[in-house]
Amino acid sequence: MLRLMGLPHVARYPEATVTRNADHLRIVFGGLGREQTMSVPMRYVGGDEEEAELRLLAQLQQIGYRVQRASG
Repeated sequence: MLRLMGLPHVARYPEATVTRNADHLRIVFGGLGREQTMSVPMRYVGGDEEEAELRLLAQLQQIGYRVQRASG
């Protein structure tokens, strides 16, 4: 499980788009302000990459973000 810390406030950045490539999970937060991007190296995720991406999407949605999965 990923430990999510330092995320932008959901009221200001209600949208989160997750993209996965071989090296990183990239999260782009958008909404009322300029976009903010976070990148998580896959070596910190462990296990199946697609499963990690789906878990991340579920965690972000549980926090209150509107999530979207993008192709990388």
